[in-house]
Order: sequence, then structure tokens, then C-alpha cells
Amino acid sequence: MTNRPDDGSGTGRLRLLVAYDGGPFQGWQSQAHRDTVQDQLEAAFSALCGGWRVAVHGSGRTDAGVHARGQVAHADVPGRARLPPARWRDALNAHLPPTIRVRRVRFAPPDFHARYSARGKIYRYLIWNAPVLSPFRSGRAWHVPAPLDMTRLQRTAGKLVGTHDFASFAANRGFPAESTVRTIHRIDLRQSGSLLTLDYAGNGFLYKMVRLLTGSLARCAQGRADEGWIDQLLAREVKSSFAAPAEGLYLLRVLYGETDGAH
Repeated sequence: MTNRPDDGSGTGRLRLLVAYDGGPFQGWQSQAHRDTVQDQLEAAFSALCGGWRVAVHGSGRTDAGVHARGQVAHADVPGRARLPPARWRDALNAHLPPTIRVRRVRFAPPDFHARYSARGKIYRYLIWNAPVLSPFRSGRAWHVPAPLDMTRLQRTAGKLVGTHDFASFAANRGFPAESTVRTIHRIDLRQSGSLLTLDYAGNGFLYKMVRLLTGSLARCAQGRADEGWIDQLLAREVKSSFAAPAEGLYLLRVLYGETDGAH
């Protein structure tokens, strides 16, 4: 028998690695219309646990239209419903729409929390930089038909690396953030033909921060804003309202200070 951590209440904690196409859903966070990724996962657990209400906790929210390749979540399941991890994966996927896939399941200790145990995240943003959008990238990347100056893009991206107050790159969620200071460890830019990939690795991100960073960088790379504008944004002298669309954003990985990261 596989050792199953137990919190003493007859439940066991599962850790999930989840991928999804955000297009059909109204984001991660559960809502009244039950049309979110969290709602779909909780419904699948309920079906497998005989109607038992199983709460699924994610590493963070993704907005409507945002995708994930490495979302991490945890759920506590009743002892009578425990299965080996691979069977949990297969059973959950059998009850989920094909736009959501549980990639991996592990047993986790009772003190593991998908959100509060996380130490950082990596987001990916895809830009299709060509006059015509490939139909295979529709809903998967931001179409920017105007040329982008890659040298300017690299320089302005470099200004954002480090610990800064990113208040000028945060949207209003309806309540103030406890702190708007975050550390971006690196921004990796790669270009392959018309596809531009920006990977942001940091210790945390504010509401819509990656989309606002990307929209602001693209504005500079198009020559529509001076590079000094980024300095003004970091100094909180102005605020950016240029958010790249949700469809190009992917939650790539959640970091927990382990050798295998989210895996």
C-alpha cells in the first residue's frame, strides 16, 4: 500500500498539477454561474467522492481567457475515497471537459498549501508579430501586426528585473494589495519566426501585472512610448493602462523551493 498522509480527520491531501485552455472558462476562481476551472474540478471530485463536497485550492487565480500549463492545486479527500495517485488523475480526467487536464497527482502532507507554500511563479506570454495571425494561434497569442524593435524590447525589459514597487503595473481588483513590491528574477525573451515568447519569473505577481508589463513593453517596442516611460512607471509617476489581452498569457510553473518545482 502507498503511504497516504492523513491530517488526523480521516482525510488525505492531494496535490494536483493542472493544465487548461482558459478560453471556455470565466477564470479559475469559483463563481455563482459555476463556469470556472475550480468549479469543474470540484464537480469532478464530488462525482468521485459520492457527492462529498471537496474544496479545491489553487496556487492563485487566473482571469477569464488566461491559460495554464502548470497550475498547482490541492484538495482534501475523505479516507473512504482514496485511490493511488495515477488512478486519481485518470478518474478526474474522465469527469473533466477536454479543455482541462490533470497532468499529475501526488499525496501531500497536511501542511502543504498550493497558495501559501508557493515561493514564486513563472508566467509565459506569447505574441504573434506578423501582419497575418496564424489560425493555429487564434485564442493562444496576442496578434501584434506592427513591427517590434527587439533591441528596445530587451532594454526596457531589463529595467523591470529586480525588486521594485509595481503599483503602476497593477489593475484594481476592488481592494488594495497589502504590498505592491515584488521581485522579478528574470524576463527571458525568445523569437522564433513570428512567435515572440516572454517568460517572467518572480516571487509573486499583482493583479494583471504580467499583462500590463507586456502591454507596456510592446508599446515601447513599437515606438509609441519613450523608454524613459518605463522609469516613470517604476517611480509611480504615471500608471499604465496598456494591458495585453488575456489569451496570450499562460501560468507556466509554480515554484515551491523544491528541486522539481511544481512537479
